[in-house]
Parts: sequence; structure tokens; C-alpha cells
Amino acid sequence: MRVAVPNKGRLKTPALRLLEAAGLEPVIDGESRALMSPTRWEGVSLVFLRPEDIPVFVAVGAADLGITGLDYVAESGVEVEVEARLDFGRARLVLAVPRDSGFDSPSDLPDGVRVASKYERVTRAYLERVGVCGVVVKVSGAVEVMPSLGVADAVVDVSSTGTTLALHGLKPIDVVMETSAVLIRSPRSNPGGLVGEVAEAVRSVVRARTTKLVLMNVPGDRLRRVLEVLPAMEAPMVARLESPEPAWEVLTAVPERDLARVIIEARRRGARGIVVLGVERVVP
Repeated sequence: MRVAVPNKGRLKTPALRLLEAAGLEPVIDGESRALMSPTRWEGVSLVFLRPEDIPVFVAVGAADLGITGLDYVAESGVEVEVEARLDFGRARLVLAVPRDSGFDSPSDLPDGVRVASKYERVTRAYLERVGVCGVVVKVSGAVEVMPSLGVADAVVDVSSTGTTLALHGLKPIDVVMETSAVLIRSPRSNPGGLVGEVAEAVRSVVRARTTKLVLMNVPGDRLRRVLEVLPAMEAPMVARLESPEPAWEVLTAVPERDLARVIIEARRRGARGIVVLGVERVVP
């Protein structure tokens, strides 16, 4: 089976790191000019493609799985299955105009406004949705300079921090869509078997990145109150300690977003010797 991976851009490095953590390290260096590489996982190869082309290759079955941006999936217009939202590549696709344009919202744009973007399909759908009768100027790069060159009156482009837009004298006036990296599957591929195993391996790494393993010692007379505030996948693991006074070791998995609250409340209820560890995989 084949997994399509970005060959350039902001998604390439984090995608390769994710696949390596999932056991899919390429045998050929990902920085080489090779277009395909076997991986350490027998029967699985990586194919390196432009991120905007990956949805199409996956849709037709040329690759069973792929990692690309949700914005590229939307722009492609093809049917693929989203197996997982990944934890990188977060950005917004925004409508931006020159700071001195006098436009502050999409409703301010006049009929016939020219909007430059490499996301032609997404931009047309957006303009229709907000009721703007405009002309989409399809470009393949350097979108931010189009207004200053007189090619367009506005742009639709990806923005992570807004810095690049500001450098070119642009300000965002609306969010077209939120995007992030996603793992997609071909509708022509069997979701079970090897494809399913690889997809689950990737998901297990993504889950682990937002989960911490918490260990603590709890006096016997405080155990019940501490357990009341501990989350767990099913239930915390509890083991008796060989100590002069009755005491227990408690181990549980905690979502990272809840970690500070859980530690504070567990200490307040009597837990001590709290240790927090990273997790490599989480498989429900």
C-alpha cells in the first residue's frame, strides 16, 4: 500500500515526523529527491507529491492514504474519507484587502470585485455564500502582492499568524475556512487490513500527543477522595505500596488540557509524589 506525503511546504516535516513515530520511517531520506520510498513497515511505501495534488491521487486510488491540508481537500472537490484531524498545519483561509481600501467586511465589496487566490473553487463557493458578485483571479503563488500590482482588489489565502499579510499592506476581513493537516483515505481502499492498521497507528500517535501518564502515591485513607477527581480511559490502576503506613500507587491517563487542574485537585485531596510522563501511543 502507498501513503502520499507532501514533498514540500509547511506540512512536509511534521508529516514525516508523525509517520516516523507511527513506525513508517522512510528507508530513503525524506530530504532526497526520490519520489517514492519503502518504509520500515513491510508492504508500506511513501510517495512524495505536491500537497495540493494528494487529494486527487488518493481519490483515484493511486495512494491508499495521504496527509495533506483540509484546504487542499476542499479545493480539489474530490471524494475522500477523512480518517483523522492531525495536530499540525493549523491555519485560516482568509479574505484580505489592502489596509487603505476602506473595506471592513465582505458586504463592503462592490460587484465585480477581483479576488486573487490559488483556491479558485473554495473562493467561488465563499463569494456565493456571502452574496458577493466577484471575479476570481486564479494565481499559483505570490498571492499577497496581487493587489499592489493592480491584478486584484482582494485576496483569499492561508494565514497562520497574519504577518505575511501585514508585510504586504493587507488586513483580513473574514475567515473563509479553518484548516489543518488531515489523514485521508481513498474510497477505493479497504478500510480494514493493512490500510486500517496504518491509519490506526497514525491516530494512536496523534492521541498520545495530547495525553499524559500520571503516577502518584496516595495514603490509604485518602484514596477514595483522590480517585473521585481522576480521569481515566476506563479506570485508574491502583497498586498497594510496601510502606509502613497503608498507601497506594495510582496510575492514570490524563488529557493534557486537564493536567494542571487534575494535579492541583489530587494534591489538595492528599496525593503526593506526583510524576508526569509522556506517552508514545494511545490505542482505545
